[in-house]
Amino acid sequence: MAGGSNAHIYTVTELTRDVRLVLEDAFTGIWVEGEISNLRLPVSGHAYFTLKDENSMLKCVLFKSAGSRLKFALEDGMRVSCFGRVSVYDKQGQYQLYADIIELQGKGALYAAFEQLKERLRKEGLFDEARKKPVPFLPVRLGVITSGTGAAVRDILKVARRRFTNIEITISPVKVQGDDAKHEIAQAIELMNEYNRYLANTGSKEHPIEVIIAGRGGGSMEDLWAFNEEIVARAIFASEIPVISAVGHEIDYTISDFTADHRAATPSAAAELVIPEKDELRGRIDGYTDRLGAAVSSRLDLLGTRLKNLSDSYVMRAPVNAVLQLEQQVDDLARRARVGITHHVELQKSGFAMLAGKLKALGPLSVLNRGYSITFQDGRVVRDTEGLRPGDRLLTRFARDEVSSRVEEVRGKNERHVI
Repeated sequence: MAGGSNAHIYTVTELTRDVRLVLEDAFTGIWVEGEISNLRLPVSGHAYFTLKDENSMLKCVLFKSAGSRLKFALEDGMRVSCFGRVSVYDKQGQYQLYADIIELQGKGALYAAFEQLKERLRKEGLFDEARKKPVPFLPVRLGVITSGTGAAVRDILKVARRRFTNIEITISPVKVQGDDAKHEIAQAIELMNEYNRYLANTGSKEHPIEVIIAGRGGGSMEDLWAFNEEIVARAIFASEIPVISAVGHEIDYTISDFTADHRAATPSAAAELVIPEKDELRGRIDGYTDRLGAAVSSRLDLLGTRLKNLSDSYVMRAPVNAVLQLEQQVDDLARRARVGITHHVELQKSGFAMLAGKLKALGPLSVLNRGYSITFQDGRVVRDTEGLRPGDRLLTRFARDEVSSRVEEVRGKNERHVI
């Protein structure tokens, strides 16, 4: 009865607690599907989001311990199915779903995780072709990282025995499936690189590992998942030794395939890529030997023919005649040189005589011979009366004699000069 003396009055906490107990008893271990929205990922590692459909919304919580088991990252807009229990968050008095398992609708969770990691590592440059290392030709030592009891190691050893028994193979047995597999594979790659560094630092004469094959036989996506783990991809990327990824059958691709320096469809194909056939190499060497012998023989025949032609030549048959011919050529050149020099000298003499005649005709002595004279004052030729004064001494030169005189009078222009 409302307001009755026997009615129980709840506190907010009591009512919230009782409602929580009812909900937990009624809705434990249920699946709820919807679309993720309002996703929050605080530093605590928990995930808070809203699960909604066309008409309603439900608050959800994924604690860090459960979230660590997810193979993909949550995103807004992702359609999922959540398994868990419904309870009440006492402090706010709201009911919410506490999720323990989340599965993707449509594409599987493993596929989504694969695509997410692939895209992130691609953006970081782990798949760039420019950083991939070449596989050495005929390595002395090969490293193999796979299960010690699986078919992959047997296939690789079988190929080695068939193609080139001399090659050294170092096997690092690891788990290739399960939670521990990713750590063992990554550690094996690091240890092989560390072993090479140890050999280099100690100056050991042992052969270093020149190439690594990491892989396993085929299987489901779950079986191959260790080779899709980020820790394995980063170990391959950091390896100083070239790595060949040989995981699964031809249709299977893993993150390791994209990160490795080379990808082989199967472990057997990886071994055939690294280990050449000894018989084929012998055949190639024999072919090169035959070609080299034929080339040398052909060269010797050519040189022999040239030598025979030289020995049969006129020079070789009568070398004294060749010397005499050269001596005659020297004499002929000397004679031509003498004639040329004499002719040149005569031409120069003729030109010199012509110039001397012109010089004589135009010279002052020739003018004096025609009745002219030259008057000097203090070694200077007197050309007019300017500067002359009575009493100045003059020297007049004729063709053969000269006379000394003194100025008595200097007359103006157009007047007769009396000396």
